[in-house]
Amino acid sequence: MSNVASLLWLVFLAKIVASAPASVDASVSNSDVATSAKASTSGTTIASTTNSALEATATVGFISTDANDVLWDEESRSSVVTAERGKLGASIMGPDNIPMDLQNPDFLAPPTTDSGSVPNAKWPFALSHNRLQTGGWAREENIGVMPIATEMASVNMRLEAGAIRELHWHKTAEWAYVLKGSTQITAVDTEGRNYVATVGPGDLWYFPPGIPHSLQATGDDGGGSEFILVFDDGAFSEDSTFLLTDWLDHVPYEVLQKNFQVGNPDAFAHIPKDELYIFPSMIPEDDASAPESPQGTVPNPYSFPLSKANATQLSGGSVKIVDSTSFTVSKTIAMAEVRVEPGAMRYFCLTLIHRIVFTEPWSLRELHWHPTMDEWSFFIEGTGRVTLFASEGTARTFNYQPGDIGYVPAAYGHYVENTGNTTLKFLEIFKSDRFEDISLNQWLALTPPAVVKAHLNIDDATISQLSKVKPVVIGPGA
Repeated sequence: MSNVASLLWLVFLAKIVASAPASVDASVSNSDVATSAKASTSGTTIASTTNSALEATATVGFISTDANDVLWDEESRSSVVTAERGKLGASIMGPDNIPMDLQNPDFLAPPTTDSGSVPNAKWPFALSHNRLQTGGWAREENIGVMPIATEMASVNMRLEAGAIRELHWHKTAEWAYVLKGSTQITAVDTEGRNYVATVGPGDLWYFPPGIPHSLQATGDDGGGSEFILVFDDGAFSEDSTFLLTDWLDHVPYEVLQKNFQVGNPDAFAHIPKDELYIFPSMIPEDDASAPESPQGTVPNPYSFPLSKANATQLSGGSVKIVDSTSFTVSKTIAMAEVRVEPGAMRYFCLTLIHRIVFTEPWSLRELHWHPTMDEWSFFIEGTGRVTLFASEGTARTFNYQPGDIGYVPAAYGHYVENTGNTTLKFLEIFKSDRFEDISLNQWLALTPPAVVKAHLNIDDATISQLSKVKPVVIGPGA
């Protein structure tokens, strides 16, 4: 019996020894290790007898190469709408808002690359309350309706020809892009220097915090003007604006007389009791000018003719960048206007700067991020798709149509893809005096090849095709 027990004990010990890992991989000899160490110190590339990076990656598998295209669009038949992608999901049996699903295919049937929870980064102006006035209207977006947008808020405003957005000022800076028609702007700075200009379609204006100004639609377009306003504070509300009539309504009448020192005691008796906000008026003269000021005019214009600026031509489109180096007064907002041709791509990036982006059908603004500033975007034409990468294995895809607002927090990796059959045009706005972004393509191209290969298991031929210059907009065959 003791012999049997001894035999079983020996078998047990043998199994333990066999299952223990070897201290050195038998496939790698001492000479191999020495050669590898010598290569790492000499800078000479020597082929290894093993591919340790490949083996390490293989333990976690490789990324999926399955397509994750948009499954339908607004023009699709409602019968194609389903909460299914491949073998995942199931059909919808209960009530459903089909028009909303048609606009947001990647909400209902998200790409398999989406994961985790990313806050909502889409707000249509169509869902904002609209303030209707005699002579125009205004609707806003801020953290009240889009909590993720903490750094910037916006207003979409329309003025009929001659209508005035009354004299006012804000705690924040005001940046504007004219969508349609022309707007005459007026302002006076802290030194008493004044400014009057007409800002046309595709052009910009900027007023620093506290600078009093007014806006009036000209007669250049029979319908008046419409524009987008962006403010460098996500909590901003158009209702908290400092209005001229609102203030004077709350100043004792005798104080008004003392302040202005006019002889007529009834001079201010007809000041409106309530704020005007937006109101109709006569169309301004084409050659209107400001009263002559003893202090002169402002040294740096409050408007910028973006529509006349030269664009940098790229393989997949073009780009215009405007920040404080070219639009001097714009200290908190910078911009870029990008056009992406058919089949091109706008790269991934990260910055208050403003950029206008054009993308052509099935093209892309390259993978990029903005290092320190959030991005506020507004879609003007076409349809687009954006995936936000929020780190920690978290990503979410959004679909955008004209009139939609997008938002990308600082450092989030992203791209903008044209998913329609027409040009995609949108604005990118950043809270900064300079435009900045990081291109994924350029980053990898300028990193030592061995490091990139160790991460991604790509070959030298692929690395040689990476771009050491930012592609910005990637075109077909680029």
